Amino acid sequence: MEILMTKISKMLVHVLIIVAILGAQVQGLANCPQGCKCDDRTLVVNCGEGQLDVLPIALNPSIQRLVIKNNKIKTIDSSIQFYAELIYLDLSINHLFNIPGRTFYYQKKLEELHLNHNKISSITNRTFVGLNSLTVLNLRGNFLDTIERGTFSALQKLEELNLGQNRISRIDIGAFDGLPNLRVLVLDDNQLSAVPSEALAPLTNLAELFLGINSFRTIPTGAFQMLTRLTSLDLNGAALLNISLGAFHGLENSLRQLQLSDNRLQRIPTIHMSELSRLEDLSLGQNDFEIIPEGAFVGLKNLRRLEISGSMHLRKIQAGAFATNTNLESIRIASNKMLTDVQEGALSGLPHLKHVILRDNALTTLDEGLFPWSELLTFDLSENPIVCDCRVLWLRNLLIMKNSSQLPNDQQDNTIFCHAPERLRAEPLVAISPSLLGCSHSTSRRQAMFGTFLVGVAATITSLALLLYRYRRQIRAILKGRCTDSSPLGPKEREYQKSYYDEDSFLSRHTYAQATNQHPCNLAAHPTTLNHYYYTPIHRPCPPITEL
Repeated sequence: MEILMTKISKMLVHVLIIVAILGAQVQGLANCPQGCKCDDRTLVVNCGEGQLDVLPIALNPSIQRLVIKNNKIKTIDSSIQFYAELIYLDLSINHLFNIPGRTFYYQKKLEELHLNHNKISSITNRTFVGLNSLTVLNLRGNFLDTIERGTFSALQKLEELNLGQNRISRIDIGAFDGLPNLRVLVLDDNQLSAVPSEALAPLTNLAELFLGINSFRTIPTGAFQMLTRLTSLDLNGAALLNISLGAFHGLENSLRQLQLSDNRLQRIPTIHMSELSRLEDLSLGQNDFEIIPEGAFVGLKNLRRLEISGSMHLRKIQAGAFATNTNLESIRIASNKMLTDVQEGALSGLPHLKHVILRDNALTTLDEGLFPWSELLTFDLSENPIVCDCRVLWLRNLLIMKNSSQLPNDQQDNTIFCHAPERLRAEPLVAISPSLLGCSHSTSRRQAMFGTFLVGVAATITSLALLLYRYRRQIRAILKGRCTDSSPLGPKEREYQKSYYDEDSFLSRHTYAQATNQHPCNLAAHPTTLNHYYYTPIHRPCPPITEL
């Protein structure tokens, strides 16, 4: 009797289904539930933010898109089988606790299934049987804690799987078996303590992997070596203290984007990343390193975008930090509250640099030779404690030249205000005259040229003084020997001149002069005195004559 009653009940259910379908075909969408929008032409039903607690049964069975999000549905009953033509089903933000096996058996055409932000605590290899065409499955924001072997094996065409923001602490080996086409896997914001390398191994076509906000502490060697087509890896907030050598082995020729922000790295993992020669986008903010050293990103020759924001310990960027990254186009170094020193040359040698964001750091000034300013399309130095003195005159002139009409809309509020001195506090830099900045020259370049000239003059004078001091004896001898003579003396004349002025010669001349009543300087040399050399008298100043 019980078996008979069960058969009768099933027959009644089928009769009711047939009646409902026929009735829906006759009435069209006349039975559209309150709070829903039903479009018979596009075959779309949207019941967002309504008060539904069960799936409606009287909708057009031909509908292709059904959105019943932000309602109070607690279970998916047999009424879902009425809608075998569905391509898109969104049941997100409801109160679903569990999904019975084979619930979606009749949804052979369904391509996207969104069950995110419900209260689903478990799924098995029978949960998704029948979803032969499914490409997107979203289970984000549920209460899943374990992914068992073969759970998704029925989803041969699945391309995107979102398991983020659950409580997953265990992923069995083989959990992702049967997913040859999976390209995006989201496992962020879970309770994983290690990278599930063995479970990930079958996903040879995976392109994007999100593992952030877990508790890894380290990335072991070869953790991703089977994912040779991975282009994007997100490890933001993974509690990383260190990264092992060879951690990115296998990703050398594929990885384009790497996210390592919000970890606890004590230094930039230069060597560990150096093998990622095709990396284009790197995020390293909110870590514990204090310095970005010279050659910090060596090997990353294709790097185009770099972000280092929110690092509370970063204080210095050394010259040559990005010297090997000549393809850099965009640098964002913002909200680093201890960053006071960006050394000259830190951003030089970057011919393709177009966007520089240095917002909300602790910079008081900036060097003019930092990078090719004239080539920039975006520049933001706002919210820094800039000291407005003559060192930033060049920046004022640059900002005036690149007036606001040349900037994109999102750059209009990037005004640089003075933090010091007190008399200029809160004044926009572009509104301050060179004289108020304390500049005696119209440009800092002229100041630099004038300073260089003074240094050159001082150096020349110092060199001359050193030369004079070094050759002082030779110079003294030359000056002592030449007096007022305008004609060069031969060696014999110089020998005579030496003897002529010695004391005995002078005394004899002085005695003779007294006898003849002549001045001794007017006397010509006597032939016998010069040993018969002929000598033409030369008038020279005489030393003062004292009484003998």
